[in-house]
Amino acid sequence: MAERITPATSGQDRRFFGHPRGLATLFMTEFWERFSYYGMRAILILFMTAPIAGGGLGFDVAKAGAIYGLYTSMCYLTSLPGGWLADRFLGQRRAVLYGGSLMSLGNFLIALPNVSMFYPGLALVALGTGLLKPNVSVMVGQLYETHDVRRDAGFSIFYMGINLGAFVSPLACGYLGQRIDWHLGFALAGLGMVLGLLQYAMGGKPLGKVGLQPAPPKDAADAELRRRKLKVTLIVTAVVAGGVAVLHGAGIIDITAQSLSAALGWILLVVVAAFFVWALFLGDWTKAERKRLVVVGVLFLASALFWCMFEQAGSTLNLFAERSTDKTIFGFAFPASWLQSVNALFIITLAPVFAWLWIRLGRRDPSSPAKFAVGLVAGGLGYALLAVGAMVAAGGVMVSPLWLTAVYLLHTIGELCLSPVGLSAMTKLAPARISSFVMGVWFLSLSVGNYLGGRLASLYEALPLPHLFGAVAAFGIGAGLVLAIFVKPTKKLMGDAN
Repeated sequence: MAERITPATSGQDRRFFGHPRGLATLFMTEFWERFSYYGMRAILILFMTAPIAGGGLGFDVAKAGAIYGLYTSMCYLTSLPGGWLADRFLGQRRAVLYGGSLMSLGNFLIALPNVSMFYPGLALVALGTGLLKPNVSVMVGQLYETHDVRRDAGFSIFYMGINLGAFVSPLACGYLGQRIDWHLGFALAGLGMVLGLLQYAMGGKPLGKVGLQPAPPKDAADAELRRRKLKVTLIVTAVVAGGVAVLHGAGIIDITAQSLSAALGWILLVVVAAFFVWALFLGDWTKAERKRLVVVGVLFLASALFWCMFEQAGSTLNLFAERSTDKTIFGFAFPASWLQSVNALFIITLAPVFAWLWIRLGRRDPSSPAKFAVGLVAGGLGYALLAVGAMVAAGGVMVSPLWLTAVYLLHTIGELCLSPVGLSAMTKLAPARISSFVMGVWFLSLSVGNYLGGRLASLYEALPLPHLFGAVAAFGIGAGLVLAIFVKPTKKLMGDAN
């Protein structure tokens, strides 16, 4: 088993609000990465559905929803190869640097006033996110010893950094995009990631040896096998991509947003099934590790269902804000994208409260599965409330922004019970030799959730909104109650990782 690399003084280092100093570097790296991601996300579907005369792409909602779901899903699906590359070849430190660079370039391509650059830009942002997201989170976990009681609180502080970026970016990128020029909004998102990379490069010293090296190979034969796997992977990827491009150019296959979205659904199903078959039946694990991987599967499913609800913020809820919500407060008219900051504002306010709560509860702290159940129910309740708001908005009535504000409050409570807890749980449940890979699997659950959320967004104009939101609410609440029934047996499988 590969030795886990951690700073020698992590247990004594309390220079950042009682936490290791390296947390500050990762905090700010994630701040700028989320500034870039959420700034772009806040205006993406609005840009795609805006008329061409207004500088948008003029897509219908069905097409825009498919593209949105495809893009956001790929941002997290690429976390699997991103984690694998870091574990085997790059180390987390370099993976984060390369990922941020790709994200910057992708946003700058989208910022160009040339529609031919739109899809390559989306692809680069997705690839960059896959390299950065799982590995920066793994590095946070490596700052702490396995049984350090500060770990969950540390991830909650880290999560607050995420949401500081998510709060500021829709205000800045949204205003530039919706009020001045769409492309300026995307350019600002790219600039934010550049600033994040500069901060990351200059703040590496407090991280010590965290993330510098990939997991060492068992022996020379294992090292050679790794190199061969990388070579084969690159060749197969190039051949498949080239073959698809040739077939499309020859008119043999027609590549559209909808066909790609449908294909991604099958890819996700195959990838998820392949991982869990390998993890549960084929991997060389101890009995305790296998039980913990079963828990990873339970939390994976709950996470995917939650993010299916939550990640419609940038699509379904964004469209509801643009088309059915009164965007005037005390005579001041604001862009619909500004409402994307509400969730982040609640996170900033409540994350310290939850971080304090988990420590304050001590031995009474609920298990990770119990927190996940609460998160699912809270997400479902948000949609139940929005279904009522959609009834009020029927007939063209513009409803108060307080409806969406209340929805985001419920979703924030659910997010704080699930997301930082899930990040922490993955670092505890994963076998050390595949820690980044399992973190990639965690982000795969977000990929599945984003994909399903995008498919639901495509139905925005096809179904009455009260019916659409009501169905999502019933599904979320029901899933949370089912998980609550299985909390005790799931907790038992976790062993001393709980």
